[in-house]
Amino acid sequence: MRSWGSDSEEDRSPLLGEHDGASGSIQHSPPARVPACCSARYNLAVLALLGFFMLYALRVNLSVALVDMVNSTSSEQVNRSTSVCPDHSVSPSKPHNSTGKKYDWDADTQGWILGSFFYGYILTQIPGGYLAGRIGGKLLLGFGILGTAVFTLLTPLAADLGAGYLIAVRALEGLGEGVTFPAMHAMWSSWAPPLERSRLLSLSYAGAQLGTVVSLPLSGLICYYMDWIYVFYIFGALGVVWFILWLCIVSDTPQTHRTISDSEREYILSALKHELSRDTNIPVCAMLKSLPLWAIVVAHFSYNWTFYTLLTLLPTYMKEILRFNAQENGFLSAIPYFGCWLCMILTGHVADLMRERLNFSTVVVRKIFNTLGMIGPAVFLLAAGYTGCDYTLAVVFLALSTTLGGFSMSGYNINHLDIAPSFAGLLLGITNTFATIPGMVGPVIAKALTHDNTVEQWQIVFYIAAAINIFGAIFFAAFASGTVQDWAIRTNKAQES
Repeated sequence: MRSWGSDSEEDRSPLLGEHDGASGSIQHSPPARVPACCSARYNLAVLALLGFFMLYALRVNLSVALVDMVNSTSSEQVNRSTSVCPDHSVSPSKPHNSTGKKYDWDADTQGWILGSFFYGYILTQIPGGYLAGRIGGKLLLGFGILGTAVFTLLTPLAADLGAGYLIAVRALEGLGEGVTFPAMHAMWSSWAPPLERSRLLSLSYAGAQLGTVVSLPLSGLICYYMDWIYVFYIFGALGVVWFILWLCIVSDTPQTHRTISDSEREYILSALKHELSRDTNIPVCAMLKSLPLWAIVVAHFSYNWTFYTLLTLLPTYMKEILRFNAQENGFLSAIPYFGCWLCMILTGHVADLMRERLNFSTVVVRKIFNTLGMIGPAVFLLAAGYTGCDYTLAVVFLALSTTLGGFSMSGYNINHLDIAPSFAGLLLGITNTFATIPGMVGPVIAKALTHDNTVEQWQIVFYIAAAINIFGAIFFAAFASGTVQDWAIRTNKAQES
């Protein structure tokens, strides 16, 4: 087993420079750090945050809307468990709007609808990473979100035409979203100085959690007081507006940015010049043999099993087991993701401070944060299944489970940039291909296991997710690395020697 601190000798940031033992001079010392406020790299992070906000708002709104789209006689099963919670909701002053169309889709059909997004999503991960490395991530990410927004606007029409059409439209949305994370990783390989990597990526990807936080309750309110079709029209239109802003403001690299200061450009380029490879050939065989890469694959797959299970089915659990109405459902389903958003932002800063000021090696930081971000959620997810009808405790445990998952953003989630920054987009495409499988099969398996919607059946769903999470945490702790791999930078070393 690899030691948790085994990479410490090599794990130095280029910001520290290299010491010449003979002359006592410092070589390769880049300019001092440029302040974050109003900088081009942090402007990129904020726009990326808004982009991933839209990305997840467009992805998860169906989870809430679907509860209102389906005839209760088709979707609700008679709870046969003796542990079923009574309906405790207080009737609001304004009654639930019931003018929206209803469809006779059984539990299996709903599972396929929720999972269909990932059948498109999995197909464009590796092509997206490859293209981002060749042509840059700006247009790829922008048009990916635009395509998702357009198909979201078409969702009510597809639902009217039939479940098959809705499944097809959701799969097409997945095709568009599949390129986005690899494209963003490719952009960060050119924009993120090593000692700011955790906070920049945590800030940008925290938009996904924020989108979930806003989308779930807002979708619930729209369904409750208006009509479920407006969930798709409102979020789809906002996605188009974001695309226009992204196209006008963002650049692929510091070299092509129109308003970046000379000092910031030099700071970023100097910090990255010893990490990026000039070789355009992809070392496929070396990648396949790389245990640090497989550590990310396993951790990514494991984390996403729990994440996607809750993301797609938490509103159903809130309604069928905890007996919350549509209005309460959206708000309570969002609480866990608000916690995760805060956790990602804070832990990104802490991870970089541990490396920069406390001299922790990158590999130790990644393993610590990944372990906390996977073991913690597993423990509280299991606990949530045994809260009985204690609604407060159930919500608290589910919130803690998802909140602690935010630690993993500074674990496996940005480790691609540590081990191979030149191929970060492609590597994320590879790991996210494996990690999309839980989104495809997780909802289907969960729906198949919970036909009667009993507490005991949901406990099985939670057990499976927790076991997979724990395995992923152990595998990552054993084999992860924090240094640039030889196969990712071999050309640079050959040219410098």
